[in-house]
Amino acid sequence: MIHIPDFANANAIQITFCILAFITVITAFLTIFSRNPIHSAIYLVICFFSIAGHYLLLNAQFLAIVHIIVYSGAIMILFLFTIMLMNLNEKHEVHKPRITRLGAIVSFCLICVVLIAIFINSKPIVGGYDSTGEDFQSIKVLGKILLNEYMVPFEFASILLLVAMIGAVLLSKKEKSKNNE
Repeated sequence: MIHIPDFANANAIQITFCILAFITVITAFLTIFSRNPIHSAIYLVICFFSIAGHYLLLNAQFLAIVHIIVYSGAIMILFLFTIMLMNLNEKHEVHKPRITRLGAIVSFCLICVVLIAIFINSKPIVGGYDSTGEDFQSIKVLGKILLNEYMVPFEFASILLLVAMIGAVLLSKKEKSKNNE
């Protein structure tokens, strides 16, 4: 039996991918360039949802749902609490000295150089694809892999999030003035 590819379905998937990619890139730029931190957080949520759409296109429904729950839910709530605690107003915003800005630009450029060097020196994997026959979409297999092979990175991520939350609270804590004592 001859299999005839369904070009209408392939075109629909390509169009959906292009729309999701456009939404992802535009909302990522709006997140960075928006002056209002609340608007940036909303743009970031839209970006997260479009990335979840990419997961759905790759037939990774579990990852899409986890991505929506973890990033669009929990992480964005932490961002919004941090923004609200820090009370970011343009009137009271402290301008950073030029040396701090210069340090940020230099570190950004160094990271870009390292990432470009890694990208240039990377080599594609050439060879056969070994199939084990396991369904990596099942939650049981994903749980075994994540909690056996990637347990240490999970613990590091949880410690990093805890330290970031404590740091945000300490940064937003208002110092008592000597007149109020």
